[in-house]
Amino acid sequence: MARGDLTDEEWAIIEPLLPPERGRWARPAQDNRRYLNGMLHVLRVGCPWRDMHERYGRWNSVYVRFRRWAEQDVWDALLETLVELGLTDDWQHIVDSTSVRGHSQAAGAKGGLIRRVLVEAAAASRAKSTRAQTARDALSALS
Repeated sequence: MARGDLTDEEWAIIEPLLPPERGRWARPAQDNRRYLNGMLHVLRVGCPWRDMHERYGRWNSVYVRFRRWAEQDVWDALLETLVELGLTDDWQHIVDSTSVRGHSQAAGAKGGLIRRVLVEAAAASRAKSTRAQTARDALSALS
């Protein structure tokens, strides 16, 4: 277990709250715990998905599961359950420029439309406890 990974006690609480994963194309599903640790690592460190540490599995597989859980409102349900159990507070997180580096696009740099929409959709889904517009919805609205 790496620094920042879920402890056995934390995993015992969270495991039943996550949807079961089925293997696709005759392959067994990978471990939800390892993938969740990878997701939390990327969110905590702020690195791109492609730079996620290899111990968490293939970055694309972890990202696809993260996106699927976001579209299925798994994150919202998980937070609501943890709040109901009294294990976390229902409060807004405050982020300022002293703790987060600004992206080049924040300074007016040109960026790809798809990447910008995905980043904005991911930020919106993290910022609210209610369902945010998905990247697919945002892209279809632009077409």
